Amino acid sequence: MNMKSKLSTGVLTLAASLALFGANAALAQTGEARVYNSNISLAEVEAAQKAWGEALVKISDDYQSGGLAKAKATASAVLDGAYGYKLGPVLFKPTLTVEPQTFRTTKEGALSYFVGGDTNFPKDSGFALKGWKKVEVSNAAVHINGDVANTMGKVSMTDKNGKVTTVDKTWTFKKDDSGVIRIVLHHSSLPYAAN
Repeated sequence: MNMKSKLSTGVLTLAASLALFGANAALAQTGEARVYNSNISLAEVEAAQKAWGEALVKISDDYQSGGLAKAKATASAVLDGAYGYKLGPVLFKPTLTVEPQTFRTTKEGALSYFVGGDTNFPKDSGFALKGWKKVEVSNAAVHINGDVANTMGKVSMTDKNGKVTTVDKTWTFKKDDSGVIRIVLHHSSLPYAAN
């Protein structure tokens, strides 16, 4: 690269930097500064997991006290508040799904899994309607990188009769532009049992 080309490239780089500086200065003057990376803390991840468990119990309680319509409204609100469907497809593999509907990447598919009643998902019986009373999360590990956190571990759910069901669960949480932690991956399966 000759001196003229280097100078031209340098001028373009400087111009681009000044344009970016000017754009950020204009945002700062209007109070609309952009946040490009908002880190997630371990406390936020654990709070999101706890909230997920409390939401599962709430859906079950609402089903017992107000029937399917009340449970469905609660589940829909939970999906809107906890999951990242506005960020793109959510990678959701529920515990008890089978081909050809094993994976649920849409809110409709997730809602059907939690409360059933959708003819497009005829095998769903409503996982969240099973009388859950307590949920405990035990992480094997948590990996945090910037605005994304991955967790893997066990989730134990106790039903109204005291029966405990434990599943292996992996979550990925992402902090969105408004600072809300969203589930963008949720994989759940029953622990492997050797013959």
